[in-house]
Amino acid sequence: MAQPRFTGQTYGEATQQQQRTRAVPTGPAPTQAAAQQAARVTPNAPGSLTSPTARPQEPITAGADFGPGINSAQAGIPLQSTPQIASKEDLRERVRAIYARYPNPNLYALLVALEGG
Repeated sequence: MAQPRFTGQTYGEATQQQQRTRAVPTGPAPTQAAAQQAARVTPNAPGSLTSPTARPQEPITAGADFGPGINSAQAGIPLQSTPQIASKEDLRERVRAIYARYPNPNLYALLVALEGG
């Protein structure tokens, strides 16, 4: 394998880079077959949108909280709890923090309404 040429560097850097390259040699160049194998999609692999379903008798809404099939609790899907606002002051502080990061007229109007109420 031909050694790469390290040009366009300041004095001494090319030699140091060559020494580092020799200390940790690179692997062989990928072959055409290896590149094709890596690009090939395995049928029925997770994430393959074109493969047929592995559960043809199960409704598409299984695991959702609507439609036919089991609901999220039956499927063992934990519910995302929404943060609870403890008080009006807590709400004001949250809106202040959001406004500080994303200032816009609508958030400002909400903040003024919360401050006045």
